[in-house]
Amino acid sequence: MPPVAPSPALLELARAHGVATDFHDWKGAHTVITEETLRAVLGALGVDAGTPDAVSASLADAADREWRRTLPATVVCREAWTPWIHAHVPHGSSVRLTVELEDGGARDVPQVERWVHPRVIDGREVGEATFELPGDLPTGWHRLVAHLDADPVAAGTEISTLVVTPARLELPETLRHGGVTGLMTQIYQVRSAGSWGIGDLADLGDLASWAATELGAEFVLVNPLHAAEPVPPMEASPYLPSTRRFVNPIYLRVEDIPEVVRLDAAARTRMEELATEARALNTTDTIDRDAAWAAKREALALVHAVGLEGRRARDFERFREREGEGLATFATWCALADRHGLPWSQWPSEYHDPTSPAVAEFTKSQEDLVRFHMWLQWLLDRQLGEVQREATAAGMSLGVIHDLAVGVSPGGADSWGLADALALGVTVGAPPDQFNQLGQNWSQPPWHPERLAELGYAPFRDMVRTVLRDSGGVRVDHVIGLFRLWWIPKGLTPADGTYVTYDHEALIGILCLEAQRAGAVVIGEDLGVVPANARDYLHERGVLGTSIMWFETTDGAPTPPERYRELCLSSVTTHDLPPTAGFLALEHVDIRERLGLLTRPVAEERAVEEQSIAQVRDALVARGWLEPGAGVPSVMEAMHRWLGHTPSALLAISLADAVGDRRAINQPGTADEYPNWRLPLTGPDGALVSLEDAMRSELAPVLFDAADGR
Repeated sequence: MPPVAPSPALLELARAHGVATDFHDWKGAHTVITEETLRAVLGALGVDAGTPDAVSASLADAADREWRRTLPATVVCREAWTPWIHAHVPHGSSVRLTVELEDGGARDVPQVERWVHPRVIDGREVGEATFELPGDLPTGWHRLVAHLDADPVAAGTEISTLVVTPARLELPETLRHGGVTGLMTQIYQVRSAGSWGIGDLADLGDLASWAATELGAEFVLVNPLHAAEPVPPMEASPYLPSTRRFVNPIYLRVEDIPEVVRLDAAARTRMEELATEARALNTTDTIDRDAAWAAKREALALVHAVGLEGRRARDFERFREREGEGLATFATWCALADRHGLPWSQWPSEYHDPTSPAVAEFTKSQEDLVRFHMWLQWLLDRQLGEVQREATAAGMSLGVIHDLAVGVSPGGADSWGLADALALGVTVGAPPDQFNQLGQNWSQPPWHPERLAELGYAPFRDMVRTVLRDSGGVRVDHVIGLFRLWWIPKGLTPADGTYVTYDHEALIGILCLEAQRAGAVVIGEDLGVVPANARDYLHERGVLGTSIMWFETTDGAPTPPERYRELCLSSVTTHDLPPTAGFLALEHVDIRERLGLLTRPVAEERAVEEQSIAQVRDALVARGWLEPGAGVPSVMEAMHRWLGHTPSALLAISLADAVGDRRAINQPGTADEYPNWRLPLTGPDGALVSLEDAMRSELAPVLFDAADGR
């Protein structure tokens, strides 16, 4: 039975709430969104579209929603802009508008002479007054205050959030005089002799110091370090975290905690036993996060029992005060998970609401456990800061660049603590494309765009602010998600979703504001299907784009290096493709054939990919950077030389490429069918490669020299 065509009223309602009613797929084909999808997505937004009468009522409500509130929930503008602000009050009442500045100052906002006919809203006449914001307001987080007259209904004040963002995020000084080259890696892959089965922050510090000193690297870009579950099974994907604001304590180096020296003899002996057991995991061919975390968790509990003294105790209390309610909520969720398991939807119902009396009583009764999880975040904050100091002391101009995942797990801490900011009944993903021909479902609940504005974008701000602390920048995975996200209703396939738009002016403006304050660079991963003018907008705001050499084509041939974007991070490969040696061997085709992910015959798929690789080889030969028929290491060197002749501000060299790894770390569109995010580094022969081995790589300096040849 063919899908039912949406009615004109349903289409109008969808558009009124930023829900796409059609789109063009990766092949350019025009696709009309079904009625089923539109109704489900509108329902996830809290809009009743279940019947024709409900659609009519929701349309009327959409037309009047701005008139039901005195001020917009949040106003985001750029510095020097003078937008008009509309205040809605009972007809005939007067209103005065002021700005309470972040630094404690105050400014009056002049009213504009503008007459608007009043409307009848819920049986009362409502008028509209218009004000113009001054153009000299400083950047920052301010408050708009509407002072209402003495009308018995309207007397008092109404407050909303005002965010003034920089017109453009200027590049750090080091990038204003030519591009720089750095390393990129999935840090959990990089296991050293001191690792407890998984690469950690001490390994990151050693890697950064080596890359800066021996290779001249100016940054190291790592996978998202966001927190996962505190109990097994721990989610392997760093792109499906429990929260994006806090960090996974599995990355702690236990021995680097100062209080370790105060362990008594029995505790020290036990910790040494745990370290020995955990280091045995370094020889396994897959990363066992659960085993590594079990050992590390027990050792951390031993150290926590020692307690804090003096300035360390005072520093911890300052950290708790700075992180405030967000930290307390996250730590409480972790403690509840310790006691009741996961997902949280299976907890006793009285614990489903983080503001409930039952949760408050639990927090009080489990104070030490909640404090333990706060303490872990404090340790991570301190060790991350030390890594950044080590990186810059070794000569890196940027240091660590962090990665911000596009969303969170539906059973995680944010879905519990920030539930009022998320949309339920849908998940985020991507429509079918060339490399994922069945589409993708990332199993992540999206931000609710209207609720986010009502909350003053505080959840988004706090997340970005934390990720940017002690870093040289942030890579925003799927930055196009700040423009629109592909929502998939529960029970439907990725192909049955639709796009929902976000206020990109607000989200990207806030991102730029927080990055400016941190002195950091912002890189947007803008691959795939991109809305019209999105890249131009990101360029205008000073956000770098992303270019992957395999994806950069012009008229069917590799894009000449001179035609790459300047405001861009360029690399040969990405974590969603096999390392270059594997790609050249068609590892990505083999994986998708084995898992049944191809939508055309494998012979045809191989032919297409072989032709693409041949075009790259031919282009490299034509430039004189590759001999015909040359082997894989020579192709890799020539490809990095190609990048070295681009004007891109940042060039990233994959550590997996530098050691000759062939195995894909991730196959998009799969879960347990492939060991995604669980493979340690290996060499061309498949043997495990430790951090110490990687730092002896003969190929690494070759690739850096080739890229730096520009």
